[in-house]
Amino acid sequence: MTDTTAAPESAGMSEDFAALLEESFENNSSLQHTVVKGTVVSVESDFALIDVGLKSEGRVPLKEFAPPGQPAELDIGDKVEVYVERYEDINGEVVLSREKARREEAWEKLEEAFEQTERVTGTIFGRVKGGFTVDLSGAVAFLPGSQVDIRPVRDVSPLMGTPQPFMILKMDRARGNIVVSRRAVLEETRAAERTELVANLKEGQVLQGVVKNITDYGAFVDLGGVDGLLHVTDISWRRINHPSEALQVGQTVQVQVVRFNPETQRISLGMKQLEADPWDDVELKYPVSARFTGRVTNITDYGAFVELEPGIEGLVHVSEMSWTKKNVHPGKIVSTSQEVDVMVLDVDPQKRRISLGLKQTQENPWDEFAVKFPGGTEIDGEVRNITEFGLFVGLPGDIDGMVHLSDISWDKTGEEALEDFTKGDMVKVKILEVDTEKERISLGIKQLSSDPFAESLGNIRKGEVVTATVSEVNDGGIEVTTSGGLVAFIRRSDLSRDRSEQRPDRFAVGEKVDAKVTNIDPSSRRISMSIKANEIAEEKTAMAQFGSSDSGASLGDILGAAIREKQQETQEMIGDTPAPEAAAEAPAEEAAEAPEAAAEEAEAPAAEEAPDAAATEEEGAEKS
Repeated sequence: MTDTTAAPESAGMSEDFAALLEESFENNSSLQHTVVKGTVVSVESDFALIDVGLKSEGRVPLKEFAPPGQPAELDIGDKVEVYVERYEDINGEVVLSREKARREEAWEKLEEAFEQTERVTGTIFGRVKGGFTVDLSGAVAFLPGSQVDIRPVRDVSPLMGTPQPFMILKMDRARGNIVVSRRAVLEETRAAERTELVANLKEGQVLQGVVKNITDYGAFVDLGGVDGLLHVTDISWRRINHPSEALQVGQTVQVQVVRFNPETQRISLGMKQLEADPWDDVELKYPVSARFTGRVTNITDYGAFVELEPGIEGLVHVSEMSWTKKNVHPGKIVSTSQEVDVMVLDVDPQKRRISLGLKQTQENPWDEFAVKFPGGTEIDGEVRNITEFGLFVGLPGDIDGMVHLSDISWDKTGEEALEDFTKGDMVKVKILEVDTEKERISLGIKQLSSDPFAESLGNIRKGEVVTATVSEVNDGGIEVTTSGGLVAFIRRSDLSRDRSEQRPDRFAVGEKVDAKVTNIDPSSRRISMSIKANEIAEEKTAMAQFGSSDSGASLGDILGAAIREKQQETQEMIGDTPAPEAAAEAPAEEAAEAPEAAAEEAEAPAAEEAPDAAATEEEGAEKS
C-alpha cells in the first residue's frame, strides 16, 4: 500500500485548519474596541477574572462594577458586558474595561437625550476646580459651580451621592466632554410651578414654604416655584434684631400672603399675622401709673426699650431713667436683657407706643432733700463742675446744686470769683431755694457772711447829707468815700448849683465835702451823691427861716445872715472866739458877695434855683 491516498487527505485537513484559524483571527480582530459579553470566572481581592471567548481571560477592577462609594455585587458565573481594549498586554492577557463598556452604552443614550433636549439622571460624586463631576450611568460629566442651583450654594454636601435630574448643555464624544446643568432643570420646574402658583395667589392666603435664604432684613421663603420675602418686622410681634434669631435655612414655615403685586410678581409674606395681635386691649392690660417688670431688649442714645410681654415693648426715655443722672447714656444706667421695674406713663394704641418710666419706681431724692435740707441750711459739698454761669456743687443724695455767678462773692465780679475755685474743691454753701418740680437747687456762698455794703451803709438813707472825702478827681466828676468806707461818685453837673463852679479841678484829693445822697442801688452796690442838691436844700432852708416879705431883705441879705449863723455855731462848737475885725469883715464880705450871686442868678435863666427862691419868697410873704 502506498501513501498516495493518505497524502491528499492530510493536505486537505491542513487547508481546513488553516482556513478555520484565519477565520477565527478575523473574527477576533473585529471584537477589539467593542463591547462584548463575558462570564465571571473568578473574583479576587480587587479584580474579577472575565472570559470573553478569546485566547485568555481579562482582569477588570471590582470598583468598575459598582457606583462610586459602594461595594461591588458580583458572583462567579455572572454575565457582564465589558469593553475590549486590546487582545493582550505585556502579560499576554486581554485588556478589558467595564467602565468603558458602561460609558459607550451611556454615550449612545446621552446623545439621544441631548438631541431631544431631555433630562438625564446623574449623581454628583466628586469636586474639581470650578465645579463638580457627575456620573451619568457610566459617562463622567462636568457640572460648573454656577449651574448647581438658582442661587449660590455654599454647602453641596447634601446634594452629593443623590441621583438628580440634569440637562446636557454641551457634549463632544470625540473628546469625551459633557457639560451638564442642574440649574436649568430647577428653572424649568420653577417656571411651571410659578405660573400655576401665581395664577391662584391671593392676599391673605396661608401657604407653607421652606426658608431658602436669610439676610439682615428678612428671609426668602420658597413657596414651591416662587420665592416670597418675609421681612424681619413680620416674623414676630416681639422685637427681632436678626431673622436668624427665629428662623433657619431649610426650616418649614407657615406664612400668610400680606401683599402681592401681579405686575412685578413680588410677594410679601408674614408670620406674625397668623397670631393674635398682643396690642388688642393694651390699655386695659397696661393702665397708666401701673408698675410692671420687663426685660431690656434694646438700648439707643435716646432711651431703652423694655419688653413687657412678647410683642409689646415700651420706651423708657433717657429723661425718665434717673432722678439725678442727667446727660448720661442709657447704657450706663441699664444693660441689655436686664430685668427692670417700670411704671406706665402713657399708652397710645393707634401708634402702638407705650411710654415707661424707670425713675418713677424709685424714691424721689429731690423731695427727700427738700425735707431734710430746707432753705437757709448750710451744707458742705464738692465742686463737680465749673461753667461760665456758675459752680455745680455735689450734695447728699447724688444731687447737684448750682451757685450762680452773682451768689459767689460780695466784693468780686462773678468771673473773678470763679478763679478762686477748682474742680474737686470742698466748699461750704447755703441753700437759697429748692424747686422739686424743676429739680433745681439754688445755692449761695456769699450768703454765708453779711453784706459789707449794708454794713458800710449803716444808717445812711436817701436824702441825707453826708460828709465825704474826695478820693479821686477826673473829668466826669469826683469820687468820694464816706466814713463807713462806701464809695460814691458825684457827677460834674452835681458839683455845684453854679455852672461856673461845676469844675472837678477845684477839688483836691483828701478834701472834705458835704453832699446829699440822691440814690442807693444795692444791686450795683453804689450810692449817688450831689453837692448841688445839698446847696439847693440849704438855700431853701435859709429862705424859709430868714426870708420875709416885710423886711425887704434881698436874697444876698438872707444868705448872708444864714451863713453868719452857721459860722457862729461852728465857732461855738470849736470854742474859739473870732477877732472883732474878722467878725466885722466876714459879714461885710458875705453881704457884698450875696447881692452879686443874686444878680448872677437873675441873669442866668437856665439856673434851676432862681424859681425855687422866688417861690420861697412868695410863700414867706404870704405867711407874713
